Formats: sequence, structure tokens, C-alpha cells
Amino acid sequence: MATQPATTTIVLTPKEAQLKKLLLDAAEYVSSSHPTAEPVILRWAGGWVRDKLLGVESHDIDTAINTMTGEAFALKICELCEKPEAVEKHGITSTDVGNLHKIARNPDKSKHLETTTMMLFGLDVDFVNLRKETYSEDSRNPHMEFGTAEEDALRRDATVNALFYNLNTSRIEDFTSGLTDMKSRLIKTPLEPFQTFMDDPLRVLRLVRFASRLGFTIDPAAEEVMGNANVLDALKLKISRERVGVEIEKMLKGNDPRRSLQYINDLGLYHTVFTDPAKPNIPLPNLSHWHNAYGCLDHLFKSHAPGSISNVLVQTDEASYYAWMLCALAPWDCVDEPVHTGQGRPPPPFISLAGREGIRAPNKLCELVTAAHRNRADILALKTAVVQASAHINARDLFGMAIRQWDAKGGHWRLQVLFSLLVEAMQRWEVGATSSQNGDRFLGEWRLFLDHLHELDVLDAPSMKKIIDGTQLAKVLGVKPGKWMTGALEVCVAWQFRHPDATDPAGAVEEVNKRRKELGIPSS
Repeated sequence: MATQPATTTIVLTPKEAQLKKLLLDAAEYVSSSHPTAEPVILRWAGGWVRDKLLGVESHDIDTAINTMTGEAFALKICELCEKPEAVEKHGITSTDVGNLHKIARNPDKSKHLETTTMMLFGLDVDFVNLRKETYSEDSRNPHMEFGTAEEDALRRDATVNALFYNLNTSRIEDFTSGLTDMKSRLIKTPLEPFQTFMDDPLRVLRLVRFASRLGFTIDPAAEEVMGNANVLDALKLKISRERVGVEIEKMLKGNDPRRSLQYINDLGLYHTVFTDPAKPNIPLPNLSHWHNAYGCLDHLFKSHAPGSISNVLVQTDEASYYAWMLCALAPWDCVDEPVHTGQGRPPPPFISLAGREGIRAPNKLCELVTAAHRNRADILALKTAVVQASAHINARDLFGMAIRQWDAKGGHWRLQVLFSLLVEAMQRWEVGATSSQNGDRFLGEWRLFLDHLHELDVLDAPSMKKIIDGTQLAKVLGVKPGKWMTGALEVCVAWQFRHPDATDPAGAVEEVNKRRKELGIPSS
């Protein structure tokens, strides 16, 4: 391993240049207080350097310090910024220096080092000392201590994330092969891959995320061991599921979610990521056609034309992320639900456990996953009825009430429809066959279904204002509110769907009156 780094230059923005001058003054301020100590050398590290070389601006800067902790150096910056001469020299305003925040170590969440962060000149700046890590076989957490710049570079997950910009020399430092790998668009570990992943198995997912985000290729030597059984066992046992979930979320919110899922599929990571690690004996989903689902979703997202499938079903950034998460979990839909003994509430389906326990998905997302799974048969039945032009497809209340029911159970009814499409795509749509007769027919059926919902004017069914509320209905019927009210109001809403132009609820009330006995409404 070379001890002398390769170097090159980098161009700073005005804000970055202003920050650099302040930090160098702070380093000189520290050194002047301890003239016999080792001089303070500052480096900007990791992602900021990589992104600058790629021409991507970043507002997050990691600052590595050679002789002191991040907190100690940040406190010296605060001291310096209170001096009138520093305020004048650096043009510091009241909003240029934010509060200092310390982020404690949390080994259980794979955060092994304390960092200090503060806002300076509109940039988020983290401060941490250069460090080296040593691992022991009987511990899941590394021993951290001060290190050299080269030791700090070698402990990082990828060479392209191991570059430094030395503030004192204004040069990039490359103690690994980062610059070469940047040119080759290669994601490569600084040290031998197997040991790198065994030391910190989360690096497997981080490499997938960076390769997908940057459009780089993972080094074949790393790929060869990323799916190694020992590495996957370590990922399952040593890393918290919250940290796994954070990496998956970043992938699916990134600029190429499809590539992330393809890597997870190709490298054999799926059953380690999307699973309940506390239940090793549960059945595993069949992944042989999963590539059709994420290939189809990627294809749909490439068309944003008004009325397109993605335009109708995915309408926000959050919905886009949820769509990819549903796609990621789609293989679990075909696994039979756990057996219910009849005692208590039925257990959640395996697809929900994969989201909740595998990646610690939030409750809102887990509820959507459960609803999408359990409503899929109903969604598919209505789609099939439209495709086959069944006699009842113009019954507006049938479709409107179904949509309201789907939405009431898990929200995001449009995404539940998308999930049904993706599950069906695993069998009926093939990657690269979008112009084939089968591919056109498959997506054409779903477009026909959505067009029909548009023609019936039921796309906004969940937000339709009820023509009469429960209090009003009870008053008109001359009875007290009770359990009967839920069913009676559903009758009113169905009537409203059949009479979209009505403004008087009399017809709805009459419908309820006809069904008093059926609805259990007491005599007035």
C-alpha cells in the first residue's frame, strides 16, 4: 500500500472557500494556543470530495481533524467566531454560525464514532477526528482510536469514498486507488473485500447503494463475496434492522431504484434483507420472476404523460418511494399467509413481516403493504371484469365503494392497484419485451381499467363529501345513533354514487328506510 498519496486539485464555490478560510484560521487559533503540539491539519473527506469530482454540488461536508476530537475543534470555532476581528475578517453574520450538535456513538445502530455537526455559511459541516478501526472476532463493534489519514482512508467502505481534500495544501489526497476507480467508474473496497465485509457487513448494502446512485460498477472481487454465506449471516446477525432499513430507503429514494433491486437480486441478498431474522424457518418467496416486477415499474416511471399508468397511480415523491417498496416486497405476495388457529387476531401476512421486521418499515407503510396484499384479489377481479366487458361494469357504486374500502384499510388505494399490477407483471410482463404482443396486452388491460375508473369519475372516491352525516341521518330517521349507523351511511354513499348529481339526501334516506330491518335500525 502506497504511503504517499496521489493528488489533484478541486474548485471551491464561494461559500466553500469562505468556510475553508474560517476553518484554517480556527486551526491556526488552536495551534497558537499550543505551539509545541503537532499542528492541526484539516481535511474534507468522503462523499463531498467524490461528488465535487463528479461535478455534483453538496451541502454536507465531513471535516476530519488529525490531532483532536470533532467536538473540541468545533468548540474552538465557536470561540473564534465570537471575536470581533474574526467576525469582521470572515464577514460573519448572525445566521452564518449555527448551533453545535453532538451525535453520540450508538454501536447498536452501527454508528461507531461520536461526531459533532454545525451549520456554517449555509453548509452542514460534520467534525470528527481521523481514526483507525480494529475488530475482534468476539465483538460486533470496532475499537476506535486516533489514526493517520491513510489509516482513516483504509477503514472506509469504498475507495471513491476514501478521498480527502487537504485544506492546508488545497490538494486532493488519495491513499487508496480512489482517483483511478473514479475514472473507471468502479466501486471497490480499500482492503480485501471479504474481511472488509466481515468487519462491517453493512458495507455490502452501502456498496450497492453507491453503485446504483453513481451508475458505477461494483468490483468483481467484491461482488464475488458479497453473497457469501458467512457475510450474509454476519449482515443478518451483527447489523440492526433499522440500519438495514435506512440503506434500503436511501436506495429506493435514489436516482436508480431499479438498479439497486437488481443488485440485491443478482448478488443473492434478498432473503437476508427482506425477511424476519427472528423466524429463520418461515417459507421463502420465489424470486425467479421478480426482475419482471422492478423492470416493469421502471418502464412505467419512464412515461409521465397525462393519463399514463404512473401518472394516475403515483402522484407524489412519497408515493414513488412507497411504489418501489411495494415492488421490493412483491415476491412475498405469493407466499401463503401464516396459519390462523382461530384464537385472537390473525397473524400478519409474511409480506408484512418482511417489511416490519426485515427493514423496520414504519407502521404507515406496513399498513399499506398489508392492505395491498389483502385487497389484491378484489382489485384483480374488478380489472378482469372491465377487460371482459362484464355486464355490471357501469355500476358506479360498485367501483366507488370498492375504492373507498381499499383506501380505508391501508390508504393509498392507487398504490394498492399498482401493487396488484406488479404482482401480475411477475408472470405476464417480461423485461425487454415492452413492445411485444403480450407486454402491450398486459399494460393495455391496466390502462383500460384506469380509463374506466376515470370515465366513471370515481378516482377521487375516498375524498367524496357525504351527502348526509350520521347525526343528520339519525335525526331524520327519528332514532338514536348506534351500531346501525355505519352500515346505513354506507347505503347512503352507495346511493350517492348512483346519483352523482343529487343534492337532496331524501333518496338516500328512503333507501335506508327500505332496508331498516336488514341494517338493524330500531323503530322510531
